Amino acid sequence: MSSGGANFTVEDLIACYARGVFPMADARDDDEIFLIDPEERGVIPLDAFHVPRRLARTLRSDRFQVRINADFEAVLDACAEARPNRPETWISAPIKGLYMELYRRGFAHSVEAWQDGQFAGGLYGVSLGAAFFGESMVSFARDASKVALAHLVARLKAGQYRLLDAQFMTDHLSQFGGVTLSRTQYRKRLSAAIASDSDFFRLEAYAGGSAVLQAISQAS
Repeated sequence: MSSGGANFTVEDLIACYARGVFPMADARDDDEIFLIDPEERGVIPLDAFHVPRRLARTLRSDRFQVRINADFEAVLDACAEARPNRPETWISAPIKGLYMELYRRGFAHSVEAWQDGQFAGGLYGVSLGAAFFGESMVSFARDASKVALAHLVARLKAGQYRLLDAQFMTDHLSQFGGVTLSRTQYRKRLSAAIASDSDFFRLEAYAGGSAVLQAISQAS
């Protein structure tokens, strides 16, 4: 289904997330917004998140400084950039505007990995109730986006979140324990998560890698 970009508001977008639908555009210069409601949905179970051994070493080394919401727009723009292996992007100008407004209202967050004062990679997504909807991730240095994902999971577990939506399952995400749910299964979990409370900022803003690994290993 589609919706005219100009008439699609932030309130419309929040309502879409609450019922399990998310937006995309066919191209960066496309003003039309398409609403996606896949039959199968990728999720990353927070209690079964797998940290590969090499990533655990990287986390403990604190090679990256991980920041929360330090430069949300830069993360969004980096995710929207065309790349040789991905010449087109779904993050159009209308969609960027919507996510910037979600960020200003406190519904969207970025997790950013910085190295030597430079942005090295990260991710952003939407928080609603005790559900977090991962939207996009980007990496300019080896393991940067993976470190950001691990920090996100630790933050969600500490904040009593119940659902991490990954939209579509990929080989990249499956290595962390990601699974696929049917639309019915997903909506059942979504409904319970939306109705629950959470705190995205319960984990300290500059938690180190060892603290992140400890938070991930703790049972909810």
